Amino acid sequence: MPRQTSPPPEALATPEYWDARYTVDPATFDWFKNPASLHPFLAKHLPPAPSNPSILHLGCGNSLLPEDLHKRGYTDQLSVDFSEVVIRDMKVKYEGFEGLRWEVMDVRDMHGVGDGVVGVAVDKGTLDAMLSGSLWDPPEEVRRNTKAYIDEVARVLKSGGLFLYITYRQPHFIKPIITREDVWPGFEIESIQEEGGMFEYFGFVMRKK
Repeated sequence: MPRQTSPPPEALATPEYWDARYTVDPATFDWFKNPASLHPFLAKHLPPAPSNPSILHLGCGNSLLPEDLHKRGYTDQLSVDFSEVVIRDMKVKYEGFEGLRWEVMDVRDMHGVGDGVVGVAVDKGTLDAMLSGSLWDPPEEVRRNTKAYIDEVARVLKSGGLFLYITYRQPHFIKPIITREDVWPGFEIESIQEEGGMFEYFGFVMRKK
């Protein structure tokens, strides 16, 4: 990760911060875990590539995950981010990659994605970027942002669609945020660790009923 002064946590939920960051340092960076280390978790839960599921990457940044999945045969992927800078760069980088699309979009208001059209929604650190302050009693802005985001994910998923969320946050903080009993009756939580890794990550698996 580039060495730079840590921003206020609230800044991570704004496009201005990310536009500035990607302008200064456009180097590829995967939050939390790289695609190779996530492959066992994703391979377990993603529908097989020949079924051609529609995959939505939420707050994609310049992650290599869409490219990695494309190599594995997933050719219907939409990556969205509210940073115009990173989406511009990714469109250039992946020009000619059939089935990879990149759009400027705020995950809290995905006006460009229809109701019930997404087979799999993937979040690797995007929800975490919205969290600041005490997670025991989140500030009102955090509550508002996370509710809007999870409501949008629920809206765009098709019946039977999957929401895969990877986080380093402890599950007891995340459960109240993502619980939607009227949308997904529950969720699975898996520990995601790599040999020699210092941190434990968690994979949440939710299926829209």
